[in-house]
Amino acid sequence: MWQAQILTLFPEMFPGPLGLSLAGKALENKIWGMDVMQIRDHARDKHRSVDDTPAGGGPGMVMRADVMGHAIDRAIEKRPKGTSNEDWPLIYLSPRGKTMDQKMVHSFVKNQGITLICGRFEGLDERVLKKRNVQEISLGDFVLSGGEIAALMLIDAVVRLIPGVIGEPDTLLEESFTSGLLEYPQYTRPQEWEGEKIPNVLTSGHHEKIKEWRKLKSEELTKDRRPDLWNKFSYKKSDD
Repeated sequence: MWQAQILTLFPEMFPGPLGLSLAGKALENKIWGMDVMQIRDHARDKHRSVDDTPAGGGPGMVMRADVMGHAIDRAIEKRPKGTSNEDWPLIYLSPRGKTMDQKMVHSFVKNQGITLICGRFEGLDERVLKKRNVQEISLGDFVLSGGEIAALMLIDAVVRLIPGVIGEPDTLLEESFTSGLLEYPQYTRPQEWEGEKIPNVLTSGHHEKIKEWRKLKSEELTKDRRPDLWNKFSYKKSDD
């Protein structure tokens, strides 16, 4: 069973939306599991302090190395015996991390589980990241109040790929980013809505023409909206 460990100051945020819909049913049916750990339980003083002022001065607070180190060690102890960071990566959700993509998500599905560290304030003491060999991962070029929402997003992206979570696994094959392109436009009934009709090719019953139309639209959308993806796709195609 694939497991997600979450280190957070706000455990009440989990499972949140992951307790609903297909992910929630899969969680209930033990297709995947979640272990939420309160970082504050590893504080060393009576006030349960987890942060302190930045060395060198500056605004905000920084999460303490001793508290976070102990919390991470406890998470590692709870993993299956003999599990390495390759089998079960330690991930800190950070704007300065490597940007997550669908290829990375597929790699996480192959792991036994992941430990997600949700930062707050100005982030974690750098020594913790170095000493515990923590990977930094970003969901994009923007900043959130903490890592919890990013953790929910990452887990959702992984869980939906676990066999048994989605009823029709073939739907995963033509999604955006799976082939390196954005997904083609989708339509359903009614046949005409507010003067707009479903493209004739989609109701023609000619499967080869439908396949060609969808490929063309995927390429047009990617070229128009994500030239960065289109350049990568074109380069790979010419290389192949």
